[in-house]
Amino acid sequence: MKRTLTVLVGLALLAPLSAVAQQEERYDYWQPQRDMIRRGQQAIFMCNGLFTSNRSLESVVAQELAFLPEVHPYEIDQARRAVIIGTEGAVPVMRAAFREGIGCVILPPDQTLTDIEALPELTLQYPEGDPATIAWPDGDLVADMSLPPGIDAGALQAASDWAFERDTPEQDTLSLLVVHDGHIIHERYAPGVDMTTRTRTWSTAKSIASTLIGMLVDEGKMQLDESLGFEWLPRTRVPGEDPRSEVTLRHVLNMSSGLDTIDNAGREYATGSGMSYWAGASSVTGALRQALIRKPGTNWDYENYDTLLAVYKMKQVIGDDQAYLEFPRHRLLDKIGMRNTLLSTDRFGDFILSSQIYTNARDLARFGLLYLNGGVWNGERLVSESWIDFIRTPAPATVGRGGHYGGQFWLVPEGRDDVPRDAYSTSGNRGQFVVIAPSHDLVIVRRGLDYGRQGFDRWGLLREMIKAVVEPTNN
Repeated sequence: MKRTLTVLVGLALLAPLSAVAQQEERYDYWQPQRDMIRRGQQAIFMCNGLFTSNRSLESVVAQELAFLPEVHPYEIDQARRAVIIGTEGAVPVMRAAFREGIGCVILPPDQTLTDIEALPELTLQYPEGDPATIAWPDGDLVADMSLPPGIDAGALQAASDWAFERDTPEQDTLSLLVVHDGHIIHERYAPGVDMTTRTRTWSTAKSIASTLIGMLVDEGKMQLDESLGFEWLPRTRVPGEDPRSEVTLRHVLNMSSGLDTIDNAGREYATGSGMSYWAGASSVTGALRQALIRKPGTNWDYENYDTLLAVYKMKQVIGDDQAYLEFPRHRLLDKIGMRNTLLSTDRFGDFILSSQIYTNARDLARFGLLYLNGGVWNGERLVSESWIDFIRTPAPATVGRGGHYGGQFWLVPEGRDDVPRDAYSTSGNRGQFVVIAPSHDLVIVRRGLDYGRQGFDRWGLLREMIKAVVEPTNN
């Protein structure tokens, strides 16, 4: 009898454990927010596609919206340069509106197009002169398109075909521009796209943000290794005891802050920075709420909020809201002829420089050329050599684990030997790359609207382009 009771007790204990083992979290609790964000994405893509890029509605639907699960019903307000996505129901209607000098701004669900005038704008006059009559690279006038000596025309065309004629429908090249020794040696666009077409940079924006921040570091107004000094959220009861006070500018630029990585936890299109990108939330408030989960500097994890924290620190240092909005134009864009570039903000006037810039291939080539020239433009130093060294130095947390990331720029991965080790690049979702190869005096810009798995190999493109440069330079 005792043995029988023991067996029964054992079975009774096993049954609940077995039932627990069968439990899995399969329900997506974030689905309502994902639905809202998908509508917000469509709003931003359509608004910018129509009013920032000046593309046709057909091309916007076919390419800009290609990676969305579905295209929701929409209304286009041409007079107000705005779009309305979805119909009233369980999922909110989302709206976006174009703002002068900014691009399109997403509104939150509780605002309508009557709130447009309260959104940020930048009515700053552009430098004098018509870019069409100003010689490249300050303008767009290219008098001689013949290839210089030392360029293999056949290899150059083959490399271009390599970029455009992909063996997968998931990679859709829009434009390719190659600069050698300061001269445009190749420029090619897909049908419906030309040298004026602005498209979203996605995370190539991070490299532009790093450049602006570097200018303030060069002036001594920001320091790489000092605490960011934020009043983090939620606030601590005892001032100075927040462990996030250990996070420095270097940590966030190296993507090694140790803060929680919402964007890489399967919630990128549900919460986190996605709420400011696509749903009208504050890009700053969300960033300040990130919890510290690892010691700063010890772990690399790609996170949009790291960039946004660095940009917020830039805003604090500049100190004046209008001066902050004008800073990128005055210090970088107008200096190097990037007249087609719009840096967008959230509705609170904070730059979303982790992703939201709209520009064209030529402006990005100018940006790459600034770095190829060692930070000097027309004899004026805009970025110090020490800052260029920083952005090209592998983040300590990546050494021995790929060594592929510096200061908001990407580096040739450890072990890759088919391209020069001195090359580095920007990188953005859907295939946005500016590749800089000093040893071969090359800047390569590839713009895309890739979708699906993507995976365009920018280093492979560099490998193919180098075949066209007969003799490497001594830079």
